[in-house]
Amino acid sequence: MSSPKLFDVHTHAQFAAFDKDREAVIQRALDAGVWLINVGTQRDTSAKAVEIANKYPKGVWATVGLHPIHTEKSYHDSQELGASPASSVISDIPNQSISNSRELENSGLAGFTSKGEDFDYGYYLQLAQDPKVVAIGECGFDFYRLNPQTKGKQKKVFLRHIELAYVVKKPLMIHCRSGRTSLSGAAGSSALEYLLKMLDSRKDILNSPPGIIHFFSGTKHDAKKLMDLGFSFSFGGVVTFTSDYDEVVKYIPSDRILLETDAPYVAPAPYRGKRNEPEFIIETAKRIGEIKGMEFDKISEIVKQNAVKIFRITA
Repeated sequence: MSSPKLFDVHTHAQFAAFDKDREAVIQRALDAGVWLINVGTQRDTSAKAVEIANKYPKGVWATVGLHPIHTEKSYHDSQELGASPASSVISDIPNQSISNSRELENSGLAGFTSKGEDFDYGYYLQLAQDPKVVAIGECGFDFYRLNPQTKGKQKKVFLRHIELAYVVKKPLMIHCRSGRTSLSGAAGSSALEYLLKMLDSRKDILNSPPGIIHFFSGTKHDAKKLMDLGFSFSFGGVVTFTSDYDEVVKYIPSDRILLETDAPYVAPAPYRGKRNEPEFIIETAKRIGEIKGMEFDKISEIVKQNAVKIFRITA
């Protein structure tokens, strides 16, 4: 297999949304010159990501970790975990008609609650030692649906991920999403605030490079603080249909930018409303190139090399 043209550093081809055509989806990406990293979100999706990665000699890798929303009971996302016994109505909706798990929740169809998971350090340590695992996560903070008592648990679990990454010498794949509103109706808490405090407090055990902030949605000020700690940032399909990220993309140096799809969610234009997949990252690369004032081939090479360097992959 020749070297890739592009690298999707954050996708979820191991999710249930791809159960019927997973191999075809991955092959379409590889045929288009797109290499990919399937990102684990809990025990089963982490193990599945490793299993899939080991089926491909080259071009497919994995991360393992516990997503912050899975540290507590949360809504059941059928695209991630499959149909739930208490919400059979969801299974009647084609996956491609829902472009985002948040849309599912807002539709009123996500009535089933998934159980929370306690972080089993030994389990994830064993998975993390697999040569096809290139990062730890996705881990971090998600205050979008936060129960007050969960904030402390998210902090403890994230710290364990930092420690695990240090032990296995692999970068972090960080998720960070702030809240909508608090229970009192006040403005939502800043997950980035907590993230920065935690990273700064444990910067003595951060690897070099320490990792990436996936689906970065912070300010230039936030980006500066994270870059000072050594982090890079991945951007996905959302940049193709809103200009909200243009200024921060312009601000961040090209050697700190990577690309992701977060498939099956948030498909880029012109695929909005459909199930996202790794091959579609080409559209995001085009848009990032436009924002940075670079030709497609140049930006593609830069972001590919960024991924190769951070995840220590031989291209």
